[in-house]
Amino acid sequence: RFKEVLHFEINENLSKIATHNFKVLGQKNIFTFAEDGISFLEKTKDNFDCIFVDPSRRDNKKNKVFLLQDCAPNMQLVLPVLLKKSPTIIVKTSPLLDISKGIEELKKVVEIHVVAVNNDVKELLWIIKDKKTTTPLIRTINFSKHITEEFDFHLNEESNTNTEFSLPKKYLYEPNSAILKSGGFNSIATKLNLSKLHSNTHLYTNDELINFPGRSFIIKDIIPYNKKALKKILPENKANITTRNFPESVDQIRKKTKITDGGNTYLFFCTNINNEKIIIHSEKTT
Repeated sequence: RFKEVLHFEINENLSKIATHNFKVLGQKNIFTFAEDGISFLEKTKDNFDCIFVDPSRRDNKKNKVFLLQDCAPNMQLVLPVLLKKSPTIIVKTSPLLDISKGIEELKKVVEIHVVAVNNDVKELLWIIKDKKTTTPLIRTINFSKHITEEFDFHLNEESNTNTEFSLPKKYLYEPNSAILKSGGFNSIATKLNLSKLHSNTHLYTNDELINFPGRSFIIKDIIPYNKKALKKILPENKANITTRNFPESVDQIRKKTKITDGGNTYLFFCTNINNEKIIIHSEKTT
């Protein structure tokens, strides 16, 4: 949507591929350069409306890296140069980067976009401006074939909000991966009027079905964690298993109980507000 885009790629072969792709896609406003974009910015007298940076996540030995100081360019070192040339900087990073660490190191972050596709977090986008900000806006989005789920909150809301806790009610909600990555565990409960099962159990509940950015289930039963109770609700010994704030992994539970994967039954092994280990027997809502 920009009138003109300058594309810099230090690897000549990759620059040629990008040039070819832009032509195939009919993008006539993008001009490619097989050179170091940071060096160009240090020399040019031009200013830009926006600078987008996608640091390389491979070290000299071609190993994958994700910490800011290990990527090229090191954003902590080049940000002063970028902010002299543009009021808006967008940095794309690995989804593995810790959000609080990124805020601390990039300093002038005004927004963070957590982008997921089919419930798999693909990237973090950091919007940086040379101005004071009290707290960044966290924007989460999960793209799937039939629906796009969005949820936004300010970081200070997360620490200042009072979350309601309760035992499981009629419906159970599991946030999508973008929200789980964002850390908006209290914000989503408050904004959507949900109760949380436990401070460290990121599952939510209420008595009325709502449009939720994640998976929604109707609760059929709540049982203690033991084999006898499981046999009563699983005559075919088949179910989808999820663990939240539980001492055993899915693999450990399957090995111990011999429950195979699949079917329409969903079992959530978790901890409730009374610190009891429970199993929530549920089915997906339509």
